[in-house]
Amino acid sequence: MICSVRSPKHMSQSRLFLAVANFGLTVPVVGRIAVFAPRTGNDLSLFQPERCDVIQPFKPCYDAFASEGYRSVLREVGPYALAAVILPRAKALSRDLIARAAAVSTCVIVDGQKTDGIDSILKEVRKRCTVQQVVSKAHGKTFWFTGGCFSDWRAIDQQKIEDKYVTRPGLFSADGIDPASRILIEALPKNLGKSVVDLGAGWGFLSYEVLKREGIQRVDLVEADHDALDCARRNIEDKRAGFYWADAVQWTGVGRYDTVISNPPFHSGRKSEPELGIRFIEAAANLLSPSGHLWMVANRHLPYETALQAAFVHFEEVAGNNKFKVLHAHRPARKQP
Repeated sequence: MICSVRSPKHMSQSRLFLAVANFGLTVPVVGRIAVFAPRTGNDLSLFQPERCDVIQPFKPCYDAFASEGYRSVLREVGPYALAAVILPRAKALSRDLIARAAAVSTCVIVDGQKTDGIDSILKEVRKRCTVQQVVSKAHGKTFWFTGGCFSDWRAIDQQKIEDKYVTRPGLFSADGIDPASRILIEALPKNLGKSVVDLGAGWGFLSYEVLKREGIQRVDLVEADHDALDCARRNIEDKRAGFYWADAVQWTGVGRYDTVISNPPFHSGRKSEPELGIRFIEAAANLLSPSGHLWMVANRHLPYETALQAAFVHFEEVAGNNKFKVLHAHRPARKQP
């Protein structure tokens, strides 16, 4: 017996519906259900919201599922009658999520696209336990299994790079400082004003370096990934730093800032979406004082110049190479109150 369902809205979820309709997957009618790492837009209607924990450290997704009535949480609290994992891109993180799911439920569903490594994960899981069924559709697969030992797949809580920065597997630039961020730091002037905000701060490299400059009274780190922000807290033990788990494009700030720094994301999954960076530019303009400055780095091919021209009185490219460009914008163009 299964929960009542509605028609699927999303390709990955159509595999889940097929699994129930044609391949014998059953969703328990009692007990709690855990869903690890679903993205905004995924249809979880196989699972009743009042019984379902969505484990999601990414703030926009966390808020989206909470608004639909699901219990959004940062960490699972088992046991669960059923656990589902929506594969992310990072293999180490995929393994960690499966290990966590298997630790709190006897039945685990795994869903993912080929581009997210579902085939290799399926092959590895089959070496450890019996996979019940596999549903293939829309360039991806859904499979489920019971039993098996996956404790060695758990990711380490932290790792260090350059013997001083704490990161975690699955985070952006987890294994080394992002070269674009290095270029941005090298291009920044000595004087950034008293107040700085780092939009999309990650594990804190840019803010760590900015806090070394003279005259800095406050640096606010805004990051949507709770795990990355947790690493930033470990990396920066400075009372002048503020840490905000928030969607950078929605965050309203604490007063006006002299400077915004940013190495904004430009991917949603494997798809390049310059619109993300454009929204960061617009957010920066709204956070700055009338004479404020934005310093950002971007891949050279990304078309941010039009957005900068619309949002600021002045902008220019000040540094870069064949892969990256550092852009400086001055004086937001918005009407001042």
